[in-house]
Amino acid sequence: MTQIQLIVYATDFSEGSAHAAELASQLTRLHGARLHLLHVITELHDRQWRGIPGGLMEELAREIKTQAITDMHGFAQRFFGNFEGELTTDVVIGPAAEEILAQAEALGANLIVMGTHGRSGVEKLLVGSTTERLIRKSMIPVLTVPERG
Repeated sequence: MTQIQLIVYATDFSEGSAHAAELASQLTRLHGARLHLLHVITELHDRQWRGIPGGLMEELAREIKTQAITDMHGFAQRFFGNFEGELTTDVVIGPAAEEILAQAEALGANLIVMGTHGRSGVEKLLVGSTTERLIRKSMIPVLTVPERG
């Protein structure tokens, strides 16, 4: 059995991610593992932004990433303020499933934890599912945690 030494917890900062944050924290403590919090900014990767001039897009990306880093610090403080282990954070831009997997592989993670929103029907078809794409592509185990309603 693989020993869990590093858990990547991917979050979108939503209220529904609280249960997944709690489980990621508990698993990290139980295994004496390190925890890496990851947020992926997906909106700047969308095709609709292609018509915006490069300089303006770069400035917008910097501003959005700066705000996301601030949000990450607040999220980490709120949900992991009393965390006693090794905790790192990162904010990246790109397609969510691909970036989560790339970060987890680069860090040598043994487990990926993420919350799910429980979309179904037309919404799922239109929005797609980051979780499903990640599970299909990942060789690293993925623990999905449903959002509490």
